[in-house]
Amino acid sequence: MFAVVRTGGKQYRVAPGDKIVIEKMAGNAGDSISLTDILLAGDGADLRSLEGLVVGAEIIAQAKADKVTVFKKRRRHNYRRKAGHRQQHTILRIVSIGDVKAEKKAAPKKAEAAPAAAPTAAPVAEKPAKAAKAAPAPAETSTKAAAPAKAAAKKAAPAAKNAE
Repeated sequence: MFAVVRTGGKQYRVAPGDKIVIEKMAGNAGDSISLTDILLAGDGADLRSLEGLVVGAEIIAQAKADKVTVFKKRRRHNYRRKAGHRQQHTILRIVSIGDVKAEKKAAPKKAEAAPAAAPTAAPVAEKPAKAAKAAPAPAETSTKAAAPAKAAAKKAAPAAKNAE
């Protein structure tokens, strides 16, 4: 079941159990109100008569929207104006549309959920490590490591020539 209601100059499509944010309405949190300006009502593709139809709602909270800054400026005319605005809202929960009421959600039972979760958890096998790619020896490819080896070879070469 759904209905299209008009309030605060705007139209809202609602169903039992929905939460909507509308323009500020009189009332406190927990109060029940009825929306009587209904434009359309139906169930799926079937439309319903609007005679005597009332949408029941409950005020959840009175709140404010985010701040909007309005800044006007005209270049080279020394004209600047700054103003702010916070729109006030009412948050509603739709309780019923005509004789159709919202279904209450059943809370999951904690005692049943805990034992059922334990057997479903299976240990995860670790993935085998990938074999490292063969790399050339670092002393052969690195110029810094090869420099001391070359210097030692040069020193040893003249000594070998003199010994002969």
